[in-house]
Amino acid sequence: MSSLEVIVLAAGEGKRMYSDLPKVLHSLGGRPLLAHVLGAVAELQPHAVHVVYGHGGAQVPEALADSDVNWVEQAEQRGTGDAVARALPAIAENASVLVVYGDVPLTEAETLSGVVALCAADSMGLLTVTLDDPTGYGRILRDDAGKVIGIVEEKDADEAHKGIREINTGILCVTAKCLRDWLPRLTDNNAQGELYLTDIIALAVADGIDVCTQFTTDVDEVLGVNDRTQLARLERSYQRRQATRLMQAGVTLLDPERVDIRGQVQAGRDVVIDINVVLEGDVVLEDGVQLGPNTWVRDSRLGPRTQVMPNSVIEDADVGADCRIGPFARVRPETQLADGVHVGNFVEIKKSQVGSGSKVNHLSYIADSEIGREVHAGAGTITRNYDGANKHRTIIGD
Repeated sequence: MSSLEVIVLAAGEGKRMYSDLPKVLHSLGGRPLLAHVLGAVAELQPHAVHVVYGHGGAQVPEALADSDVNWVEQAEQRGTGDAVARALPAIAENASVLVVYGDVPLTEAETLSGVVALCAADSMGLLTVTLDDPTGYGRILRDDAGKVIGIVEEKDADEAHKGIREINTGILCVTAKCLRDWLPRLTDNNAQGELYLTDIIALAVADGIDVCTQFTTDVDEVLGVNDRTQLARLERSYQRRQATRLMQAGVTLLDPERVDIRGQVQAGRDVVIDINVVLEGDVVLEDGVQLGPNTWVRDSRLGPRTQVMPNSVIEDADVGADCRIGPFARVRPETQLADGVHVGNFVEIKKSQVGSGSKVNHLSYIADSEIGREVHAGAGTITRNYDGANKHRTIIGD
């Protein structure tokens, strides 16, 4: 039985991004484009993932150093066919090989699984989609029985071909054996002088290998990022998906178009999120949490029934149940608020523990402090803890 290995093509420069940052490291939903792709293929539980990088050199592997992948450098970008050839020596002889793209961030694992299922010794899988305007894309050619017989590129298409709206996405799955046979047969006889992986479709047909297609109706799932406009489009698509996921889990979003999810959000029942809220990193919102407008929460847990009033910032904090924060409050890293704590307007708390039922309601700065239970810190309270050389803890009892 063959194992599955994945090749992720991530060597492109992205000239139209007009950026010093490699294209696959541009952010979507708070994570690099490439991280989204790696997350999707990881769900397939492949034997190995090989990422072909090039433009930007070591920036790409350094940025995703924690990823469990095999990094393969394509020092000279000579096309997608050459990129796959660079990774092929590390792939097992009997493997099925799924090829995806590091700048196509929204392809679902379920869709990729469907492509993989089409791959066998006598067949390969290809992902296609129908576009209202397929200009610029390779059209899928089928015979009268619906069998794929080739792909015609835009520059070679006649008027009949241009009427075809089903296009090749480039995402495919084929045996390593076939790739080892076909890749040396690719030529760079084209306008770009590159080796195109899509040319293997013609080789498959010529060799009697069935080209089986998986079709997706979600256009954004297979769109790549070539410029900032396309990046913005996919960002909105991603945010709509995240908003839908939250609402289906029981979260009320007062306006789903004005919430940004830039990480992993776990939400309980009856959570309410107002407009212009940004949730970044790992965020846990327990049952009944309410987030007011213009709130930013990063890497934090908010306990049941906690209310965050407008224009507040919470970062790397643990907040208990039935707390009230804001408006215009800032809760900084390493802060722990016990149950029933009130943090009022224009209050900043940093690296402190505040006991249950305590209140810091107005114009105060609390830092490096331990505050007990049922403490009332009046307006203008400041815990001064720096003597010019060292920071000291401030301890206020119950």
